[in-house]
Amino acid sequence: MKVVAVIPALNEETRIGDVIRSVKPYVDSIIVVDDGSRDQTPKVAKDSGADTVISHADNCGAGAATMTGISAARMLGATVVITLDADGQHDPADIPALLAPIREGKCDAVFANRFGRRNKIPLIRRLFNMIGNMVTFGATGKWVADSQCGFKAFGPTALEQLDLKMNGFEFCSEIVREAVQHRWRIEQVPTKVMYSEYTLAKGQSFAGGVKTALKLLLRSFIR
Repeated sequence: MKVVAVIPALNEETRIGDVIRSVKPYVDSIIVVDDGSRDQTPKVAKDSGADTVISHADNCGAGAATMTGISAARMLGATVVITLDADGQHDPADIPALLAPIREGKCDAVFANRFGRRNKIPLIRRLFNMIGNMVTFGATGKWVADSQCGFKAFGPTALEQLDLKMNGFEFCSEIVREAVQHRWRIEQVPTKVMYSEYTLAKGQSFAGGVKTALKLLLRSFIR
């Protein structure tokens, strides 16, 4: 299998280098999608060993950046794609665990579950995630323990069929809907999460989360 990591990034010049260097031993290629950064994110990504750096002229959103990376991975002949955040909250050492069920032919996509381990997750983050899970369940009929996590693996079938239309953070819930519509076999794997003041500050606000939920519910009725 050719495993490609897709890392959407927005103004992550202080973090992206360490993420790339940590991911590199576990994958065959790394694609960084610079989503309209106003700092040196694309240069640092290239200098740190990213094989492909794609830049959006403007900030299009995490969903759009993820889809850009997945489309590029297809063109590079990827058979499996790993997606993860650029801020360093995910532990690349968990990548083999996410890949294992796909390598063994047990599933089409793997979702990381930050709540499956004894991670120190702030209460407000747990609340936001629960709300996201409930909205996702209401829109898709499928319960996912950590539906809003960007750390995922897509096997050949899911990689071929995935077609994200939502540009913002609601794309995580849209992926669950894609899984239901295409009847993908799903595994959920406990993973480590490394929160800091920096990563917590970059997360969605409550208002942003409500807006995301409303967008998802609207799309669930019109698609």
